[in-house]
Amino acid sequence: MHMETPIGDQEHSWTLLTNHGRILLIIARDQDLRIRDVALAAGVTERRAQSIIVDLEQAGYITKKREGRRNVYSVNRKRPFRHPAESGHKVGELIDLFANPTD
Repeated sequence: MHMETPIGDQEHSWTLLTNHGRILLIIARDQDLRIRDVALAAGVTERRAQSIIVDLEQAGYITKKREGRRNVYSVNRKRPFRHPAESGHKVGELIDLFANPTD
């Protein structure tokens, strides 16, 4: 008999979204968050959040613009997924599903 595992079950250590995907969605929701706030929302350290943001920027998924003392990010919604199996889809599709929930 198969029993469903509760969503909050700590026994399993993997998640469906990577930290890169999660941070991309966090930035898409609020493009002027501080690194500290991004890290807190993603459940990672500030250093890890900064590293992921650099990865996303270098890969062309986000761009950074300095406004005063803060960075403001914009997401390139037309950028395709990196894995060949999903390369026919754009990250904007993911953002539409998760960053702007309808319920």
